Amino acid sequence: QVQLVESGGGLVQAGGSLRLSCAASGRTFSSNTMGWFRQAPGKEREFVAAISWSGGSTYADSVKGRFTISRDNAKNTVYVQMNSLKPEDTAVYYCVTNSRSYYLPTVAERAYDYWGQGTQVTVSS
Repeated sequence: QVQLVESGGGLVQAGGSLRLSCAASGRTFSSNTMGWFRQAPGKEREFVAAISWSGGSTYADSVKGRFTISRDNAKNTVYVQMNSLKPEDTAVYYCVTNSRSYYLPTVAERAYDYWGQGTQVTVSS
């Protein structure tokens, strides 16, 4: 059974940093794209960042230059380092991956088969 477990969320002041982690279990995802989505209160879920099996990454325009996604295939884990946080970054952050190997990173929700439970990030002004 595949599980994605996020950690690292919390409350931070604007301008601060957080690092989210997502540990996958149940199978190896070293050949799969992994990524992050987020959902703010009253808003639709949106793409944040994704990273391919080889390390190629893509970001939403709203986080480009502030967030960095990375992965450790040996640990079956994906991270997102979030710097210069803004109140509008407040959301529940979800870790995602898919079941198809060598599937390029995409912003489309439907491409991701597995989702974590989410971790809350709150940025105060």
